[in-house]
Amino acid sequence: MKNNNDNNFKVNEEVKQFELHVPGGMAFVEYYREGEKIFLTHTETPEALRGRGIAAQLIERTLQCAKDNGLTVVPLCSYVAHYVNEHPEWIDVLSEGYQM
Repeated sequence: MKNNNDNNFKVNEEVKQFELHVPGGMAFVEYYREGEKIFLTHTETPEALRGRGIAAQLIERTLQCAKDNGLTVVPLCSYVAHYVNEHPEWIDVLSEGYQM
C-alpha cells in the first residue's frame, strides 16, 4: 500500500496498523484487508497524547491513504465511525451498508 509521503504517518504492513508518530509517542489504528476492503478495527492514542486531536489526524490520514489506494473502508472501530459521522466528506470511502 502506498503512503502519502508524510514522514509522521506510516503504513506498517508488518503489524497491520497505520501509525502517526508525534513528539511523545505514537497513535495507531489497526486494520486487516480483504481484497479491496480495509477493515479499521481499533484506534489507540497513548493517554499522555489524548485531547490534542491526534486520533482525528490519524484517522483523517488513514482515510486519505485508503482513498488514494482505491480501498473501501469498513469502520469496525467506534472512534472511526464517530469520526466519519462528524466529517461527512469521508462517507464516499465507506463500504456499502456502512453509511453513517
